[in-house]
Amino acid sequence: MRSLSHSDGTKDASAILGVLVALVASLALYSQLEPFSRWVVDALAIPAGTRLHDAAAFFAYDTPKVLLLLALVVFGMGVVRSFFSPERTRRMLTGRGEGAGNVLAASLGIVTPFCSCSAVPLFIGFVSAGVPLGVTFSFLIAAPMVNEVALGLLFGLVGWRVALAYLVFGLGVAIVAGWVIGRMRLEHWLEPWVREVRQAPGGPDLGAITPRQRIQAGVSAVQDIVGRIWHWVILGIAAGALIHGYVPTDMLATIMGKGSWWSVPAVVLIGVPMYSNAAGIIPVVEALLGKGAALGTVLAFMMSVTALSFPEMIILRKVLSLRLIAVFIGVVATGILVVGFLFNALFA
Repeated sequence: MRSLSHSDGTKDASAILGVLVALVASLALYSQLEPFSRWVVDALAIPAGTRLHDAAAFFAYDTPKVLLLLALVVFGMGVVRSFFSPERTRRMLTGRGEGAGNVLAASLGIVTPFCSCSAVPLFIGFVSAGVPLGVTFSFLIAAPMVNEVALGLLFGLVGWRVALAYLVFGLGVAIVAGWVIGRMRLEHWLEPWVREVRQAPGGPDLGAITPRQRIQAGVSAVQDIVGRIWHWVILGIAAGALIHGYVPTDMLATIMGKGSWWSVPAVVLIGVPMYSNAAGIIPVVEALLGKGAALGTVLAFMMSVTALSFPEMIILRKVLSLRLIAVFIGVVATGILVVGFLFNALFA
């Protein structure tokens, strides 16, 4: 019996060591993504400064970054699920009330400076772990739209009042939109495989699971979930790279002038198909403001680009039905329109 226990302890230690080595390797790989993307583009001999160069560099950088993040997050959620069954997780979060859960999820989004596609892996992990649907949407909206990098840049470019207003209204959109979606009780519009994961039994007695088994649960989650959606991730990033490299910004400034009531819904429609993170779009925001665009119109455009990107919808399609994606877009777009019109009225 002692020999068996010693053997199990050795296996557990080896599994933990393997995870630590993999984490160190992942961090080292992440630190080399930027030079790797430059090397790829240089190897393809694409002329610098061209739209094709920008699109290729974007794709070469974001593809390994998002896939790496997806694997790490899904692995972590798989390990967490070995401690808490989906039902227990739901009870724990909903015990505080959905409103409090929406606030916590949106606040977490502030300190996670992800673009919309990078936030999707976390969204998938939360949904799969049984976190309430509306709470997960609050995180999905806030993570790309409001973060410390965006706020810092806004503060430096247009002042603390605008940065603070953007923080308040950005969080408001994330919290209210997530709450509204949660109250609609649309969990049955998740894809069938996600519902099966959420409803899966908790497994063996939690106290009987060894560290090695918990790690194996994380590995199994990566094999299952990443194996289902990796091609959607690459397709979404490819679409984002093309948009990032080929959509002109000068055209946008011509329809963002002050006094045009239709400019806010117009830029939301234009912004939804685009793709960028908040830090990447803020220099565009500065340029548009310098060309005379209205502040509320520009911020509505920024919110739609970061919170409702077309590549994000492609990736989410593997998890959500088309009806649920349509509800998500409608609720968030309505919040963004309200913010845009309000900013234009306040800062006319």
